[in-house]
Amino acid sequence: MTITKAIIPVAGWGTRRLPITKAIEKCMLPIGNRPIVDYVVQDCLAAGITDIYFVVSEGSTQLEAYYGDNAELTTYLIANNKEGLLPLIQPIRGVNFHYVTQPNNGKYGTAVPISLVAPQLEHGESVVVLMGDDFIFNADGSSEVARLLAATPENGNAMLGVNIPREQVSRYGVVDLDVNHNFVRIVEKPPVDKAPSTLINVSKYVLNYDLLTAIASYSEIVLSGEYYVTEPINQYIDNGGSIKVVEATGQYLDGGSLEGWLYANNVVHRAQSGQ
Repeated sequence: MTITKAIIPVAGWGTRRLPITKAIEKCMLPIGNRPIVDYVVQDCLAAGITDIYFVVSEGSTQLEAYYGDNAELTTYLIANNKEGLLPLIQPIRGVNFHYVTQPNNGKYGTAVPISLVAPQLEHGESVVVLMGDDFIFNADGSSEVARLLAATPENGNAMLGVNIPREQVSRYGVVDLDVNHNFVRIVEKPPVDKAPSTLINVSKYVLNYDLLTAIASYSEIVLSGEYYVTEPINQYIDNGGSIKVVEATGQYLDGGSLEGWLYANNVVHRAQSGQ
């Protein structure tokens, strides 16, 4: 299906990566010479996305600096005969970046950034939602987002599932699905012998307008804790909605932990060096 907008939540303190995230936003931690979030952005662009909504923390400046123009650096490179580096710093063409602020001391959880962008979407629109501190890596350069969109029913919903070894399922939210690969529920950290599948939820979705509206409404209620996007998703299913589960073909890489970040760098470096 044709979707041209994506929401990428990147707000938060990144406490799992302190102390480095005191100075560097978690989505800007480098994988090779690029920030984590740029792997998400490039996947979106390869799938035909033309509008990207970053949901950022108050005071965030690093994303805008990375994707914006830097006249002083451009002048420096030209003056020092380093014009060959100019393509590396040019703003991306053909895409509009939008920056939506999520209050640092306001509501929090995976549903909140989606609800902040929902009012800016037109009635009937569907969007892609992808977290900004992990990504699906395809060494051949193919787009996981494009495959997700292609598998999504017209005006429907879909979620990406990552297949992992069964012995690891107790660390994740595991997707339960029916024989038609439609979402049934998430089973949190099940025992190995009780896991309904080996597909885990990595919070990468295609959401239609009805489900977006449900998420926005859920985020308006008063809760004492975190607003999990899985709550309105479960309610949507209970009310007769459906979500197609699509298995990722690439490798899931997560920069949220030090171990995951180091592993992601090794995977990308080996792929880029042809090892």
